[in-house]
Amino acid sequence: MSETALVEGSGGLLAVEALRRFGVDTIFTLSGGHIFPVYDGCVKTGVRIVDTRHEQTATFAAEGMAKLTRKPGVAVLTAGPGVTNGVSAVTTAHANGSPVVVLGGRAPQARWGQGSLQEFDHVPLLTPITNRSATATDTAAFPAEIDATVLAAITAHRGPAFLDLPMDLQFSHAGVELGPAPTVPSREPDVDRIGDIARLVADADRPTLVIGTDVYWDGAWESLRAFVETARIPVFMNGMGRGLVPADHELAFSRARSIGLREADLVVVAGTPLDFRLGFGRFGDARVVHIADTADQVASHVELAASAWGDFDLVFEALAEAAGVAAPRDHSAWTEKLRGEESARREAETPLLTASTDPIRPSRVYGEVIRAMDRDAVVICDGGDFVSYAGKFIDSFEPGLWMDPGPFGCLGTGLGYAIAARTVHPDRQVFMMMGDGAIGFSAMDFDTLVRFQLPVVAICGNNGIWGLEKHPMQALYGYDVAADLQPGCRYDEVVTGLGGHGELVTQPAEIGPAIQRALDCGGPALVNVVTDPADVYPRSSVLG
Repeated sequence: MSETALVEGSGGLLAVEALRRFGVDTIFTLSGGHIFPVYDGCVKTGVRIVDTRHEQTATFAAEGMAKLTRKPGVAVLTAGPGVTNGVSAVTTAHANGSPVVVLGGRAPQARWGQGSLQEFDHVPLLTPITNRSATATDTAAFPAEIDATVLAAITAHRGPAFLDLPMDLQFSHAGVELGPAPTVPSREPDVDRIGDIARLVADADRPTLVIGTDVYWDGAWESLRAFVETARIPVFMNGMGRGLVPADHELAFSRARSIGLREADLVVVAGTPLDFRLGFGRFGDARVVHIADTADQVASHVELAASAWGDFDLVFEALAEAAGVAAPRDHSAWTEKLRGEESARREAETPLLTASTDPIRPSRVYGEVIRAMDRDAVVICDGGDFVSYAGKFIDSFEPGLWMDPGPFGCLGTGLGYAIAARTVHPDRQVFMMMGDGAIGFSAMDFDTLVRFQLPVVAICGNNGIWGLEKHPMQALYGYDVAADLQPGCRYDEVVTGLGGHGELVTQPAEIGPAIQRALDCGGPALVNVVTDPADVYPRSSVLG
């Protein structure tokens, strides 16, 4: 919408028209009477409605849409249990800084407090896990409330935002002048702070750069690469930072991460918190620099040599320019050491990726997946030990192709992310790696993939246990409880029963052909691989 125009209709229509101005063309939902007018608005404006089997999946799908497009993803949840069912997914988006907009149905305002069906004040529940949580109190104000909600989600530091729409106000009609969508304010970095960081990098003998998700949100991969190549600094990537520099770039590393952080004399972390994934920001004797998208995201629990904040595209443009005029020390010996470690570790992986053991080792599953995977395939991870191997073995070569649950660690993200991925990328491979614990959270939404004809290849590592709990309990107590699942459970038959393609695999030689049949079937598929319950992922992180 390029100029102001009068829009007349129900509150539901006004809400949808307001969303469309931000580029929203799809909503994710589960049917509920409290949100019928929003559906009607979607039908009348051509916005796609994707309905799932659980509101958690709908909200994860909205986050998946946001992750893949860097635009607001929208979930529309009915009142009461509809909204509360989405809370874990909203919390995940909060931890990930994902711009998710959640519209909640709400019992009628005119009868509030009288005990209407599913009457519940959602706002206090959502406030701690959103950038904004509010209730619209007038139909004519719906567009303004939508604008405020979307802006709260897409303005750094990004995150979910929630708006309650009372049912009676959705059905009421109003006329509102709608203009172009408001834009977020610019975030210019401080030139002096950027200069300080550039000097630290130039003076370092062994600098290391770690890139995280917030760099992706700012679309900063070209300026990032310019800085990396100008400063000749080795780079490691996590979260949706993966692929911002292609995995086969001469300065991109993943396997040498322990040395890259432990032996560095300067670690620059950009776009990710200094949390348990990065040893809480303690890297031996290295000086630490933290760059965030906003000032309040800069770590306060670590002594920093320098810090900065702002739009990452502008940050890396400035750093690249500063690096181009600096006289940096020669980092080639450091880079060559990391490359040697990287190559050695990759070579050591070969026997793991080709192992022909019985029972099957998870690493062999990934060896077959990597052989079948296109360079631009979308990879989704949902689980514990089994999907930890995905982070170890699978490389990313382009931005926006990697989705994992993030630091909140909520299982059940996979089906929602997969629904979004196939909706956004109808012509790309979508691989979903799942543990047999994780699949229990959302397996019914294979039905959603079937109904919307969304081909996805799911690989389930089925070891019959909660591996992330069973092995540590054994080590701590000498026994374990509440850590066993049904060995060899036929999750593939569940998918087959829902109209998809499913296979059970028990021998290593069967994995590759089963994956190819899943790719060729033209619909949703699950390859259910029985893996070795004694296999333990070699974990070194301190989680808390």
